[in-house]
Amino acid sequence: MDLATIIGVLVAFGLVLMGIVAGGPLTLFVNIPSLLITIGGTFGIIFINYPMRDVFGVFGVIRNVFFTQHREAQGLIPTFVDFASRARREGILALESAAVDLGDPFFRQGLELVIDGLEPQAIREILETEIEHIEQRHIRGADILNSMGTFAPAMGMVGTLIGLVQMLQSMSDPSTIGPAMAVAIITTFYGAVMANLIALPMAGKLTMRSREEALEKGMIIEGIMSISAGDNPRIVERKLHSFLSPAMREQVVGRPRGE
Repeated sequence: MDLATIIGVLVAFGLVLMGIVAGGPLTLFVNIPSLLITIGGTFGIIFINYPMRDVFGVFGVIRNVFFTQHREAQGLIPTFVDFASRARREGILALESAAVDLGDPFFRQGLELVIDGLEPQAIREILETEIEHIEQRHIRGADILNSMGTFAPAMGMVGTLIGLVQMLQSMSDPSTIGPAMAVAIITTFYGAVMANLIALPMAGKLTMRSREEALEKGMIIEGIMSISAGDNPRIVERKLHSFLSPAMREQVVGRPRGE
């Protein structure tokens, strides 16, 4: 579980709830018509805007916001150095058992392609195609959440207009002004909360995760290609260091690298 996401959700919603409770009862901000207009209308527009399979698929992508822990890229370097050493010392087939034990499907696939003896260019093309498909899934999920962040405030404004029309039509009856005004104001509140506390932050986290994963998988491709070429382990290490910031390189080698 991603601790940063959990903390962010608790802090954001906690402070909003504290602000509400400090000014009056929480029930003042519960309005069923407003919820139907804002939440129902937003999801309705999403179904109009995207294919149904993509809308339902986004729920699986949203899980990555809460339950995916990013693996530090520098942790891959010792593994690749070890694999390169074993491949040069015992032959590429010596990595067959190591490939079975790898928990990363992408890493395992790349190593199996090398063991199977595919040409380096074919291996690179297969792995890069896999990265493109992964990025497309992440981008699609982030796009849907960004669209929700756009449409939710718009539906809040629609609810505000509905409430204002109802209020203006019943100005002669003071008892109806309050409920109509509540719909007018609270729908805007719901739209702002849905967009700025839920949809847009999740879209941002998915975009960041996609970039991190692309960097990690780019490093894996470079390591796989080095093993396929039979590079010296020290060469493999230096190639993979190019993917890291100077601070991360120091964590790997335990001393400054002169940068």
